[in-house]
Order: sequence, then C-alpha cells, then structure tokens
Amino acid sequence: MIRHSCNGTVFYQFASLACHPHVSHGIFTRRGGASCGPFNSLNVGNLVGDKPAAVRANCDLIFTALGIRREQVVTAHQVHGAHVAVVGPSQRGTAVPAADSLVSKAPGIALMLAFADCLPLMLHDPSRHIIALVHAGWRGTIAQVVASTVAVLRQSFGCDPADILACLGPAIGPCCYEIGFDLAQKIREVFGPRSGLLVPQSDGTLHFDLPAAIRRQLELAGVQHVENSELCTSCHTEDFYSHRAENGRTGRFAAVLALRRPHIE
Repeated sequence: MIRHSCNGTVFYQFASLACHPHVSHGIFTRRGGASCGPFNSLNVGNLVGDKPAAVRANCDLIFTALGIRREQVVTAHQVHGAHVAVVGPSQRGTAVPAADSLVSKAPGIALMLAFADCLPLMLHDPSRHIIALVHAGWRGTIAQVVASTVAVLRQSFGCDPADILACLGPAIGPCCYEIGFDLAQKIREVFGPRSGLLVPQSDGTLHFDLPAAIRRQLELAGVQHVENSELCTSCHTEDFYSHRAENGRTGRFAAVLALRRPHIE
C-alpha cells in the first residue's frame, strides 16, 4: 500500500486502484484528527462515546484529503450482516439503514464505512465504472457478504468477476485473532474442515485467518485480481483502531471509495 499524509491526516491507498484516475480512495489511519482519549485521534465512529463535534471535524479532514464534499458521501448503519445496498444520487449525504456493503455506479458519489478489526474490502470494475465498499468481519463473512456483493455486481450491472479489482484493507490478522470453539465450528461448516483458515497455536487455542477467508470467497466468486494490505489492526494500534486489542474502548477508522465525475474539456 502507498502511504500519504495531508495536513497531518495519514491514509493509505492501494497501488491497483491508485492507477485508475476515475476513482479516488483512502484507508485512513487514526492519525491527524481532533478526538481525544481512547478515540485519539481520527475517529469517525458516531456511536462509540466520542464527542459529535470531534467526529464531524474528523470527517471533514478526511473529505478534504480526498477532495470530496460531505454532501457526496453515502455511509451505512453497519450491522455485521450481508445486506448489499445499491446507492445513487438520491442517497448522497445519508446513511443507509442496516447494510454492510454499498455499491454504486453514480459519478460523484463517495462511499464511506467505519472499521476497528473488521476488514474493509474495496471492489472496482474499471470496464463498467462500478465501485463497492464492504464491511466484512467474521459475521459478515460467515453470512457471505462478499459473495453477495459480487453477485450484485454481476447480476445487476453485468460485471464479469474476472474484471473486478479487489483490495483488502487492514484488519485483525491470524497472528492475533483467537476464536472459540463455536465460531471455529461455524467456519468449518462454511469453508470445510480442511480449509487452512483455522491456525492452531502452541497453547491449544485456534486463530482465524479472516483476510484469507475473504480472499477465498472472492476467488470462489471468480475474482482474480486481489491486493492485500497484509496489515493487522491489532498489531498496529499506533495506526489503526482495534476493538479487540483495546478492549472495546476505541474509535473507528474510515475507508472511503469514490467515483470521480468525468472531466469535461
């Protein structure tokens, strides 16, 4: 990933998306914002206990860094599910209820979701000018939010999965993601008993490889071009919020994916 800084606001971009001029995007770190305490400092989570004025100021810093306006942005009330919302001009400036995946082909629209260990997945079909932003934790992954999103791109917009670029942002990695027996059993049921996604530890516990699970679902859906940040949020709390590493008292970092308006000479 490519690291950028704009007036102290630090964010990353994917090389495979940065070369496409009709999209803009950023995976924002927690650096360079207005929040204090456990939310230090670029928190965009409205429901974590931070001051609303600080959250709004943080969002404005993010929009400035990407050259977008607040009224362009569509976000969602994330529920760790598999609902995919197709959004257009009428949703600009709003939060879609109960959705964890946003899809759009509307020029000038910006999709934004919030994260703290779950994986930000960006999808783009450059041949059809379609974007999707997905919030994928273990619940959404088990519920097939990734496959559901690719299905919407294919069925509603005629996308060929082989044309789709997929970018996996920072998330809790297999180094840190210890899980219990019940979740391990669900993962075996979804991915098979020999998926390799459950990583045994020397102390007898199991860790879950969430990014590998999402990559597996992308490949099964026919997506071939995948870029993985390989950044663990739990290992890098200096840059990212981690619900697990910070015992639930933390903020949320932003992922933003936008379709630029076509340039008119």
